[in-house]
Amino acid sequence: MITMDTTAQILIVDDDREIRSLLAEYLDANGLRTLGANNGNEMRKILEESRVDLIVLDLTLPGDDGLTLCRNLRSHPVHFGIPVIMLTARGESLDRILGLEMGADDYLSKPFEPRELFARIRSVLRRTQALPPNMAKSEVKKIEFSGLTLDLIARHVVNRAGVVIALSGAEFRVLKVFLDHPNRILNRDQLLELTQGREADPFDRSVDIQISRLRQKLGDDARTPNIIKTIRNEGYILATTVTVEQ
Repeated sequence: MITMDTTAQILIVDDDREIRSLLAEYLDANGLRTLGANNGNEMRKILEESRVDLIVLDLTLPGDDGLTLCRNLRSHPVHFGIPVIMLTARGESLDRILGLEMGADDYLSKPFEPRELFARIRSVLRRTQALPPNMAKSEVKKIEFSGLTLDLIARHVVNRAGVVIALSGAEFRVLKVFLDHPNRILNRDQLLELTQGREADPFDRSVDIQISRLRQKLGDDARTPNIIKTIRNEGYILATTVTVEQ
């Protein structure tokens, strides 16, 4: 957790030295600290040796690509919670979808302005470090719904049989927003603002992807869902009773 007197440290993983240098110069000038890695091996070494608060991860890398690295990161017992912003080629919507499914918190298409990346970094850091509104960190530990339990400490779901269901950072945030607003219709713009701190563009389907993944993991039938229901032309609703455990 970053405190008021601690500067966030950003790891830029990109095999283009000029891009790493340009981003590092801009982010450093705007109050962040940066580290650079050329590939997955260098990324893993830095993660073992240094504190990293967020990773800017290029999709196309020599050796393990960004999707593989993101998936491995989400399964790592120590580094799974580090937020990731994926850099993708402009127009490659499939790559963005795959990146979100692998657990990326946000994505940005190349080419982009450094100030846009800076804004995305600040947004991701704010929402990953924020406590629930009007709630002390240790007050709520678990939330029960539809026979499932969201563990806010471990950041996973436990089903009726006691099986642990792993969640990506983005999936956790989407589910938490629904549980904070049960039986209330939330449209795509509201969900994107609450989970990613930005407005949706007309082609942004990241929320729909996360909800689809959540339904699959929660055992909620996509055709006739009982937990997260689709309200046509309006949005989505968590249609279940929610119980908070201290």
